[in-house]
Amino acid sequence: MSDSLNKGDISPNFTAKIDGNRTLKSKDLRGKNIVLFFYPKDDTPGCTKESCGFSDLNKEFNKNNAVIIGVSKDSVERHDKFKNKYNLQIDLISDEEGNICESFGTWKEKKNYGRIYMGIERSTFLIDEEGKIIQAWRKVRVDGHVEEVLETLKALKK
Repeated sequence: MSDSLNKGDISPNFTAKIDGNRTLKSKDLRGKNIVLFFYPKDDTPGCTKESCGFSDLNKEFNKNNAVIIGVSKDSVERHDKFKNKYNLQIDLISDEEGNICESFGTWKEKKNYGRIYMGIERSTFLIDEEGKIIQAWRKVRVDGHVEEVLETLKALKK
């Protein structure tokens, strides 16, 4: 849908399948800050590091009234295996159809070793309690990212 979905925009509403064969509605999260991070694929080095990083600091995010949700096109079953393997303490959305990726503008043309293909651009959105995007990180580099998101969240209280 949009490259322009950024700071100050209202987050698109969604209903999604999540791990544990549950359903998550974004409107049910109103009143909480949301860290919505998009990643290419479960159980790959960068995605595992990022997911584990968010999971490891989940309690710190919770103290700041935030819920962390990862999004990829992996199936619910694959998410369950991924969560169990690394004991992840965060929810993972299965966006197999790609509708959420499209609405947040994270489904992009990518290039790797001369090959052009479509894939998820690693991105994170910090959404406030009213559903407004406070910060958007695109083309995320994993090292230090989780800590940067947490510091941004903490700065909201100041």
